[in-house]
Amino acid sequence: MNNQISRVAMVALLLLASLIVATTYWQSWEAPTLAAKQDNAIQRVAQFRIKRGLIYAADGKTVLAANIAKKGAGGTLYFRRYPKHGLASQVVGYSTQGRSRAGIERQENAYLTAANANLGTIFDNLSERLKGTTVKGNNLVLNLRPGAQWLAETALRGKCGAAVVLNPKTGQVYVMASSPGYDPNKIESSAGYASILNSPSACPGSASPLFNRATQGLYAPGSTFKTVTAAAALDSGKYTPNSQFYDPGYCTEYGVQVHNALDQNGPEQFGNVDLIQAFIHSINAVFCDLGIKLGAKAILDKAKDFGFYSSPPIELPPSEVAPSGPYNFAQHRLIDNPGVLDPGRMAFGQDKLLVTPLQMALVAAAVANDGTIMQPHLVNKVTNSSGRTVVKVHPQVWKHAMKPATAAALNQMMQGVVQSGTGTAAQISGVKVAGKTGTAETSEQNVYTAWFIFFAPADDPQVAGAIAVEHQLNGFGGAIAAPIAKQLMQAILASTSKH
Repeated sequence: MNNQISRVAMVALLLLASLIVATTYWQSWEAPTLAAKQDNAIQRVAQFRIKRGLIYAADGKTVLAANIAKKGAGGTLYFRRYPKHGLASQVVGYSTQGRSRAGIERQENAYLTAANANLGTIFDNLSERLKGTTVKGNNLVLNLRPGAQWLAETALRGKCGAAVVLNPKTGQVYVMASSPGYDPNKIESSAGYASILNSPSACPGSASPLFNRATQGLYAPGSTFKTVTAAAALDSGKYTPNSQFYDPGYCTEYGVQVHNALDQNGPEQFGNVDLIQAFIHSINAVFCDLGIKLGAKAILDKAKDFGFYSSPPIELPPSEVAPSGPYNFAQHRLIDNPGVLDPGRMAFGQDKLLVTPLQMALVAAAVANDGTIMQPHLVNKVTNSSGRTVVKVHPQVWKHAMKPATAAALNQMMQGVVQSGTGTAAQISGVKVAGKTGTAETSEQNVYTAWFIFFAPADDPQVAGAIAVEHQLNGFGGAIAAPIAKQLMQAILASTSKH
């Protein structure tokens, strides 16, 4: 009898082991292949039998993505609902029957459907299947702070643009706003989807609200790029913050005068200045001259140190994150040939340069974090349906952008911009704020993209970021973008001090 029991037990163990292996294989290694088969009707129905994991904001209470259960002849199916009707819509994305997925809903689908390779998830999933109960996906807790996210979206309402705010020491993304946004609850229906695509835009000819301007939007950076040029100059060892320049009000590139900004009534001219003054007052002529002397290759090499030419590693689909750099406009691809670039105009953020707000937020973060850029991450942790932590996301280094001494010098220069230069609208009482304005030319006369990159407190940075506002008639970065940055810094620093 004991031998028979032993044989039965052995068979049962082999069957269980086979089930575990098969489940692990199909749910983990082959899950992407199955998910890619959008025409697999059985698979499409099966995924809605899973109670998809919830997506929470950083407070662990604000639900950004939830489920609604619908009973049918074949059992209970679960469909997505978005309780906040569009808060962080491009980040969260959507998961639908007919239009597949976008945003974090797509990129983290394996966790949300309990199809990831984590052993705890595999055993939870196996247990639920053996008991015949509903499979429950893992929950995501993001780093997005709902109050600050709402504030950013409110400040950008009626405009086209984006805001990114993160912790420069950890890479945690506190705010990622793209305007205009949309209500993902409307995606499923044809009429709702059409209403999103055809919604009035604040900027003629711009992309639809489904487009994440924070990670996909490509804009000329204007004078915010002077931060990269200054880093190239200081890191080269050929220049110091006290290096002297003469500003006649313009520089000459290829026989054409490139004037300073604010020269409607004649060239703005500063005369003899050092690099600190040139940065604080954002003197185009000095940076144009500096770019010519450094050469396009040196500037591009330094830009690559900041992450240009690479898509920042963040939990969004690769198709929703664009690399920054000089673009061939006709072919919509990056140019990696310094010989076809204008180093003078590139040095102050024009020529063929196009950047995302996320990339420029990382430029600010590099200065704030002694030259090191941490990987930006939207997800704080993954939990199972019982609240147990499955995965905790830890800070990781992405790039070493510059020498610590260079970052320290730029920190002081960026503080000067806010104290007495072009960014005074970002001043916060009792807080040292560092920033750099940008007013990027567009193809339209007197229409600009208004920029501000920033971090604070400058002596112990807790937040860093970038604001970009498109299509501003005579709108300069210091007047348009800096006040938005101030609101976000104040809100996040106030909430951080309470924890």
